[in-house]
Amino acid sequence: MNLSIQLYRQLCIIGLAICWFGISGCAVLAPVPLGTMPGEMSGSGLPGQDGVDTGLCNQMMAGRVTQLCDGPGAWVPRELDKATVPIYRVEPPDILTIDIMLQVPYSTYGLNVGDAVSLSVVGTFPDEPIAGQYVVQPGGVIDLGFGYGQVEVGGQTILHARTLINAHLVKQLRSPRVSLSLLIASGMQPISGEHLVGPDGTVTLGQYGSLPVAGMTLDEVRHSIADHLSPFFARPKVSVNVYAFNSKAYYIITQGGGQGDSLVRLPYTGNETVMDALSQINGLSYVSSSRLWIARPNRDSTTSQILPIDWEGISQRAEVQTNYQLMPGDRLYIAHNRLVALDGAIAKMVAPIERIFGFTLLGTSTASRLSGDVLGKTSSSGYTATSLRN
Repeated sequence: MNLSIQLYRQLCIIGLAICWFGISGCAVLAPVPLGTMPGEMSGSGLPGQDGVDTGLCNQMMAGRVTQLCDGPGAWVPRELDKATVPIYRVEPPDILTIDIMLQVPYSTYGLNVGDAVSLSVVGTFPDEPIAGQYVVQPGGVIDLGFGYGQVEVGGQTILHARTLINAHLVKQLRSPRVSLSLLIASGMQPISGEHLVGPDGTVTLGQYGSLPVAGMTLDEVRHSIADHLSPFFARPKVSVNVYAFNSKAYYIITQGGGQGDSLVRLPYTGNETVMDALSQINGLSYVSSSRLWIARPNRDSTTSQILPIDWEGISQRAEVQTNYQLMPGDRLYIAHNRLVALDGAIAKMVAPIERIFGFTLLGTSTASRLSGDVLGKTSSSGYTATSLRN
């Protein structure tokens, strides 16, 4: 019993020491909010609030230079004061919608099996007219009917095929007049539809090949496709739109309170604000705090561009100053609640010790019960454990 009490006291002392170390560590080792000088902490712990000047740039923090790109000398797009993003340029893996409004082959197009033509002949027998739609059958022939036979037109142009049909009918009719036109060209592959921009920056147009489109605007893509199809069609008319903006995105990173951070990638459409982005993940979670900021990509590795966010201001007071318009590549970072993080850290540190002491207490208790008078007590059958052993 005394051993159990001593172990319990030791466990309590260790737990209090861990809690004291955790609280002191959070107070001393807590990360300084981005964009603040060491020792300059606002009341809420969020840069840009409670007296912290968000217009200051080039602040030295932890050996790095941090730019707060919002202030009297800088303008950042935000709610009610948005900016139009630069003209969109296609990149992999965007999906384009390509429509060919005018896909007419040249007059030199040769008839193929499966093509449909409109044929009309004046001067035929009254009971056997030749008029309507005819299909080029296997072997490249057109069947004119039982009384007229077949004419081979495979590989011939419309003009030449009309001459062959006329020469065939002259043998049976007096002065026939033939009219022939192409209705459906089976040899032309449809192009209209959705097309994925491949990893090499090209789109594939089926049997008409592929062409590079990465880095082009939609107008440039349209003209490029029209020029590419010009050898196959007479003056093609092309329309191009973006079906899926897959190449431009922004990211939402939620700090997990010691349980791992979560990352969400959302497509960028050009009009999202901080509120729009957070609505995509159903707001802040239990482990999240109101400390949020936007980290904007920058080529200079020694400089970070940070935009602090006043969550209470934009959510509770409808303030627009920090409800920034997001840009492609932005990282919206949501810091965890420090008490939740502390609880998780203490649980991680205490769990192994608690498991060890649990096994120790269990073993001690079991040994204490077995070492007493339990083995010497009389059983229900009237025999003692000692007499059974003898």
